[in-house]
Amino acid sequence: MSQNRIAVISIIVENMENTFKLNEILHEYGEYIVGRMGIPYKAKRISLLSVVMDAPQEVINALTGKLGMVPGVSAKTLISKY
Repeated sequence: MSQNRIAVISIIVENMENTFKLNEILHEYGEYIVGRMGIPYKAKRISLLSVVMDAPQEVINALTGKLGMVPGVSAKTLISKY
């Protein structure tokens, strides 16, 4: 595998019924997750999450792709140059 990168994945959950699947996927990549923060935005009935990773680029891309396939979940990644 390639050298590890630091990344932040921003996640918006618009379908709260799929939070179980979202957490299942995040747990699958737990060894690479440095930390996560979730904010329930009750007025809009959505949740916002930030997940910080230290992982190879391929792992970061795989996680972002899996999250994006969950209905009602959007995910975008910002990757450090270091």
